[in-house]
Amino acid sequence: MKFEDMLGKTLVSITGAEQYSDHIEFTDTEGCTYIMEHSQDCCESVSVEEIVGPIQALIGSPILLAEEVSSPAEGKENTEYSDDEQTWTFYKLGTLEDTVTFRWYGTSNGYYSTVPCFYKKGERW
Repeated sequence: MKFEDMLGKTLVSITGAEQYSDHIEFTDTEGCTYIMEHSQDCCESVSVEEIVGPIQALIGSPILLAEEVSSPAEGKENTEYSDDEQTWTFYKLGTLEDTVTFRWYGTSNGYYSTVPCFYKKGERW
């Protein structure tokens, strides 16, 4: 599923949203759960680097902004895989109240993915 598919959904809970997490769950008013995660593999690491904005602003109001943006990570030095692939992935969710950005950071030897997956629970692949 595309992250943009969150538009119009009203969330009732968000769990796992904390720094260095590799798994966040969003549950909507219809009882559907959406998962943002990265299953770690050899020679790579992907996790939430930072959350900007009040998460509570996403609860109880329709999502009006759902955006995913990825780019090469610049300014990150001294990581285990610093000579290889590094990626920032920004997930932005917004309501009338406020916007929250979940910033993920991924490093890899270049062979493994450095971005999280987003899917509806029960429909991963």
